[in-house]
Amino acid sequence: MMSNEADHQQPRLVFLFSGHMVDAPDRPTPRFPAEKELIAAQRIAEALDHLSAGPEDLAFTQGACGGDLLFTEACQQRGVKVQWLQPFDESTFIQKSVVCHSETWLVRYQTAKAKLTTAIRSALKELGPLPIGSDPYERCNQWLLGTAMAYGVRKVHFICLWNGNNGDGRGGTAHMYQEVNRQTGQVIWIDSRTL
Repeated sequence: MMSNEADHQQPRLVFLFSGHMVDAPDRPTPRFPAEKELIAAQRIAEALDHLSAGPEDLAFTQGACGGDLLFTEACQQRGVKVQWLQPFDESTFIQKSVVCHSETWLVRYQTAKAKLTTAIRSALKELGPLPIGSDPYERCNQWLLGTAMAYGVRKVHFICLWNGNNGDGRGGTAHMYQEVNRQTGQVIWIDSRTL
């Protein structure tokens, strides 16, 4: 049974993650190619180890294929409590952001989901219908950041796997990086171009 223990305890640190999904095999300009997955996972693990991540900490991300799931797996290996906040209902999110280009990511998503100690939260359910003209990913970024910041600005450490460029659309890692950097400045940027 899911509990809300993360809501009742004050974490030592709060980790917020945003990162690229793994590239489609035919992506014209590589951003996060599948062959870089192991080194990306290692860099994410190093960032968490640098912050001494452990069971007294809390982490927020969406749970998408690529960076989000690598981050979730690394947190779970260290006993960090992970909370997924998603822009859509879960089945829509899985279709848009998990299945990606291989069923392997769906298996990894389900494995990580089984280890979560809190229920997955949906922006549509908690924030209501998307306002006209709004972007679901930008809204989810703001929700993730606001939820993390509620624990105290000084506790929040943002880790991102990002190539430094604007995304394919609104509300990507570039948007989250700009928002976090403006508000906290506590950013660990893993540059996907250098993997």
